[in-house]
Amino acid sequence: MSGDIAAPVGREPLLSGAGRAPVATTRDDIVAILGYGRFGRALGQLVTEAGLALRAYDPDADVPAEYRAGSLGELASEAALVVIAVPVPGMESAIVALRPHLRPSQVVLDVGSVKVRPAAILTQTLGDAIPWCATHPLFGPLSLALAERPLRVVLCPATAHPDAAARVRAFYERIGCEVIEQTPEAHDRVMAHTHALTFFVAKGMIDAGAGMEVPFAPPSFQAIARTIETVRSDAGHLFAAIARDNPFAAAARKQLVSALSSIDRALDAQEATGEAGEAPAGDSTRFAIPDLGNRSPELKQAREHIDVLDREIMRLLAQRAQLSERAAQAKAKLGAPVLDATREAEIIGARRTWAQDLKLDAEAISDVFRAILTMSRRAQR
Repeated sequence: MSGDIAAPVGREPLLSGAGRAPVATTRDDIVAILGYGRFGRALGQLVTEAGLALRAYDPDADVPAEYRAGSLGELASEAALVVIAVPVPGMESAIVALRPHLRPSQVVLDVGSVKVRPAAILTQTLGDAIPWCATHPLFGPLSLALAERPLRVVLCPATAHPDAAARVRAFYERIGCEVIEQTPEAHDRVMAHTHALTFFVAKGMIDAGAGMEVPFAPPSFQAIARTIETVRSDAGHLFAAIARDNPFAAAARKQLVSALSSIDRALDAQEATGEAGEAPAGDSTRFAIPDLGNRSPELKQAREHIDVLDREIMRLLAQRAQLSERAAQAKAKLGAPVLDATREAEIIGARRTWAQDLKLDAEAISDVFRAILTMSRRAQR
């Protein structure tokens, strides 16, 4: 997103060459984005890929002509959803400038990385008059470039605007996102101990020059290095805002610093004893790093992805069952039996070939499809 859109948005230029005058109607398929920096562009790509029309306004960014609005009034004139994609420090002035052009038929949402402050700004500037909903997409341009899925969004509904939350949820689901509902406070508490601390640790390691451009490194550091590079490439400019605008970040940061200082003192004390292999009395567990087991973030994420895929498999099985019923009707008209052993043998053989092409266990895939065929026969009978 643009680094400093807040000041210019209050000064509206003349309408663009197309000369469209603002109208008093909205279209459900038009999404307007105020702020067309890195994230605004990434979100705009998802919008257009989903078949929705896009309008964008940013006096500091190069907006393609086919999407460009010439003014705030033109940006909001037809859109059903208006997305505020400016940095959190500039959000209030941006919404204040946009407010005269908004109508109760529209919904305003933000995409800030913190939520308590944006929710307060939306409450103060829009209140009950204009429907709004605070959101935080948990992805960025790098996530989209790497085709990472699923894309997740935290949605913080406004109590006064439940219908707005439903419309925003439908929008995110249409562009391919999973939606998680939280209060702004609950969101920021979680982000303080995850997002903010990740940036804090990455910034500290960068400033300390830890392991930069080394000829070799162990896998443990390689994982941290990938995190640092993600912070740098995807959202390094967010560091100050995440640390400053999250009301719970300071406490989380101090808790981490305190823990690290305590470990540092314990290591110094161990060194002072001259016993490199033994911890000082009372510190026998100080240096133990517990196995996360079922609490492993990687395991949790993998299981969540598996659940998503399993839901998709179930949807496809239901679709297959419907086709089986159609096949049964066709067989009945022909007087053909439900069981077609030749056809089933062909199916199993083809699926084994597909499994081998994908380097899957062909015998296990055969078992899966035998079970599916049994289910299909039951449905047909």
